[in-house]
Amino acid sequence: MQIDIEAEKKEILNRYKRLIKSCKRRLENGEKQLVRKAFEVALEAHKDMRRKSGEPYIYHPIEVAQICAEDIGLGATGIICALLHDTVEDTDFSLEDIKGLFGEKVSSIVDGLTKLSGMQDFTESIQAENFRKMLLAMSNDVRVILVKLADRLHNMRTLHHMPESKRARIAEETLDIYAPLAGRMGMQDMRDELEDLAFRHFMPDAYH
Repeated sequence: MQIDIEAEKKEILNRYKRLIKSCKRRLENGEKQLVRKAFEVALEAHKDMRRKSGEPYIYHPIEVAQICAEDIGLGATGIICALLHDTVEDTDFSLEDIKGLFGEKVSSIVDGLTKLSGMQDFTESIQAENFRKMLLAMSNDVRVILVKLADRLHNMRTLHHMPESKRARIAEETLDIYAPLAGRMGMQDMRDELEDLAFRHFMPDAYH
C-alpha cells in the first residue's frame, strides 16, 4: 500500500492543533511551549513506528493526550506525560532523557506508566480486585492512573485493528480492571464507554 507521507504529516499537525485548542485555556505561561516540546520529542521518538492499523504511531500518544485534556481535564503536566507515555518503554529514549528535558515530576509519572505496562503481563495470575488495589497503591501521583485509563480507552477504541486472538483477552482485562477503576475515580462516562467497547469484543454475539 502506498503511504502518503505528506498527508500523514498534515494529519499529525491537525491532531496536535486540536489538542492545543482543547487545553489552551488551562495552560499557563510557558506551558504551551513545554507541550510543544513534548510533542516534538514524541514525534522524533516514534518516527519509524506504526500501529497495527498501519497509521503512524504518533497518532496514539496525541489521542491519549486529547482524552486527558478534553475528557479528564488534566493540565500541562498530565498532557506532557500522555504524549511521552510510551517513549521509555518502546523507544531509545531513557528515563534520564525525560528527566533532563522535562524535570523530576514528568519523569516520575512516565516511570510509573512504564512500570504499569510491564505489570500487565502478570494480570492473569492476580485477582482483578487485588490488581486494582495494587495499581492505586503503587501510584504516587493520581495522574499515573488517569493517563493509563486514557491510554486504555484509546486502545479499546482501536481494538478492531488487533489480531482477533488478542481482542477477547484485552477486552476481558478492561472489564475486570480498567472499567471499574474508571468508576472508582469518578469517571462514569469513561467507565460506560470502556464497558461498551469491551463487551463488543468479549461477547460479540450477545453485544449485537
